[in-house]
Amino acid sequence: MAKSANERYAEIMRDVQGLVQDQIAHQSLEHPTRSKLKMLVPTIGTFFTPLALEAAFQYQDSLRAISSRRFVPPSFNDIRLILNTAQVLALVQASKKTSVASRKLELVTFDGDVTLYDDGGSLDYASPVIPYLLHLLSLDIKIGIVTAAGYTEPSKYHDRLHGLLEAVATSTSLTESQKSNLFIMGGESNFLLVNDVRSPHRLRYIKRREWILPSMKHWSDAAIQSLLDVAEKGFEHCIETLQLPAQILRKERAVGIFPRPGKKLTREQLEETVLVVQQIVETDEAAHGRQRLGGSVTEDDSSHNKLKTKSPLPFCAFNGGNDCFVDVGDKSLGVQSLQQWVGGTDGSKTLHVGDQFLSGGGNDFKARQACTTAWIASPKETVDLLEEIIAFMELPLGTAPPANAIDTCQTIQGLRQECQMAASEHEEIHTGSSKGTKDMNEPSF
Repeated sequence: MAKSANERYAEIMRDVQGLVQDQIAHQSLEHPTRSKLKMLVPTIGTFFTPLALEAAFQYQDSLRAISSRRFVPPSFNDIRLILNTAQVLALVQASKKTSVASRKLELVTFDGDVTLYDDGGSLDYASPVIPYLLHLLSLDIKIGIVTAAGYTEPSKYHDRLHGLLEAVATSTSLTESQKSNLFIMGGESNFLLVNDVRSPHRLRYIKRREWILPSMKHWSDAAIQSLLDVAEKGFEHCIETLQLPAQILRKERAVGIFPRPGKKLTREQLEETVLVVQQIVETDEAAHGRQRLGGSVTEDDSSHNKLKTKSPLPFCAFNGGNDCFVDVGDKSLGVQSLQQWVGGTDGSKTLHVGDQFLSGGGNDFKARQACTTAWIASPKETVDLLEEIIAFMELPLGTAPPANAIDTCQTIQGLRQECQMAASEHEEIHTGSSKGTKDMNEPSF
């Protein structure tokens, strides 16, 4: 029975794999027509690479015994992990088929909370993900952390990412050039900081005019503050109607709510709030799309008389798990800005890893417009994904990954030993020392 189920599931994956390939062919046409997949799923987005779904299924089936289950059909999590593996295989296989100069995987970006570390935590010295990130840097793959937390002060990011930043700074295996390939994009798409081992907090703030996309150059402060005014009124409405034990925090390019001291917001309250506020802002933007015509961006543009009607400003309303915020811009723009900053990497050479991909209230969702993605559910899954990337890169070209691909990979075994050593050293040396903590007045990563 297991063999029959395996063959049937594999056939389904092979068929869907063909539909994706057909969709990619239609995307490349000068005047795209509707593909079979587009007719079946009208809301389907852009595919940046083919997906090796059949091989990915066989790999995950060998780990999760999907075909051997008698009563439980393939679950959402099964499909999510199969898609992750398929995407990794597509990127790694493409990188082997091209030269180093044009290889596929050039940039990997990450969310923070629930992706790199537990919700509300920080990336400390003993984090198991750090050796894997350092290994990617050693392969000249660039690393970006694209987060909702919006600061211009490097010290605040250092509080949350101190383990990674110090590990990069003190690494003896990374070159200076490789160390500079770590970036932070804060406020979704509003604040860029680059790794600088000589700076006091290992990060250097880059002025906005030096890195923003052409489409972002004409965002006026008047338009931004007007959008945030509307969002703030939406939050005030929710606090009153839902009787939320919350207070409002207004920032330079974001506004949101967080619980009052000693209180907690429920999942239902947060989800209702983000959807209500999103609708309020979308309705207002549709009626009064606000964007300045002409001019250039400045660090502090107070030209409130330059508000004119044009296309709406992009924004992101998201549920941070303990808070709820609206940011100007979104992660698609954040990822695209990093792609531009590192020299023009496109979506087929970029992978974004995050946990918030639900269309309502998930701020990683928009990253799908900019690049390939992987949907994880915990920092442990992020480590598993990075192990897949590293192990699959070492397989012979055209080889389907066996069930023991990771366990037999010497590189992975070495990285796991580094994790164990770092955990032991952290327990001995850093116990009782001050650690980066999350300011509950700030949005989640």
